[in-house]
Amino acid sequence: MLNRTSVTEFLLLPVTDIQVPQPVLFVLFLAIYIVNVAGNGAILMVVTSDPRLHSPMYFFLGNLACIDICFSTVSLPKMLENFLSTHKAISFLGCISQLHFFHFMGSTEAMLLAVMGFDRFVAICKPLHYTLIMNHQVCIQMAVTVWIIGFFHALLHSVMTSHLNFCDSNQINHFFCDVKPLLKLACGNTELNWWLVNNVTGTIATGSCFLTFLSYFYIIIYLFFKTHSCSMLRKALSTCASHFVVVVLFYVPGVFVYIHPASSSSMDQDQISALMFNGVTPVLNPLIYTLRNKEVKRALRRVISRSQ
Repeated sequence: MLNRTSVTEFLLLPVTDIQVPQPVLFVLFLAIYIVNVAGNGAILMVVTSDPRLHSPMYFFLGNLACIDICFSTVSLPKMLENFLSTHKAISFLGCISQLHFFHFMGSTEAMLLAVMGFDRFVAICKPLHYTLIMNHQVCIQMAVTVWIIGFFHALLHSVMTSHLNFCDSNQINHFFCDVKPLLKLACGNTELNWWLVNNVTGTIATGSCFLTFLSYFYIIIYLFFKTHSCSMLRKALSTCASHFVVVVLFYVPGVFVYIHPASSSSMDQDQISALMFNGVTPVLNPLIYTLRNKEVKRALRRVISRSQ
């Protein structure tokens, strides 16, 4: 239970060792957070309000926008508070909650990107069966499934971590509570916790990544060997380009975290990766989709014109 630990709060260390004034970092990350919430909120509003965008592709895009808002909200507000505070602490319960929602949003987004890749595969490679395969009920079931799996995956980490004893240091070498920094502080046997990180989380991440790129592999094969029209080829590639860029932005930071050798700089690399997940990628996602997607841009203009 939670009272098994002698630690009642944790101290979060600064984001980096770079000597940058805290107010400057506060303004920078506040701007990132505002752009993220505004951009993804606009996409969510347009997708839900415009009947022209009530299709599987935009349904999943709305889910992605919701996840990106939640992803940043997990850690950035607390980080902003700590920029202006001398006592950079977080309660034990707050720390476990932050850990839970970070893995909840992260694993859900990984699986959702795989579902979005499958949606593009069906749309391009099996267009005549698209409405049958990706009907409204199937899309709802897919979305609910990835959210449920993500929740229970995160629950495993939060419950297992909350049962550990933290009887040594309470200083977390991170700007928010994550599993790996907490396990380094725990007393006693943490083998099962590390097994969950390496196997369960690793399986969800690598499995989702494999399925996503498998969809795009089949799409590329289909386009180059089955499509003989250059205009159709350009249209199909343009449709997939936005999603593919988002996939790369999501997975590349994780690759850098897991391929680096164990060293004293590993936690710094984890922090950089987490900043990408929490700040940069959620901000870029709405920009990528709005700049490259004519339908979303037209829908945004319609919403703006109606509000004036």
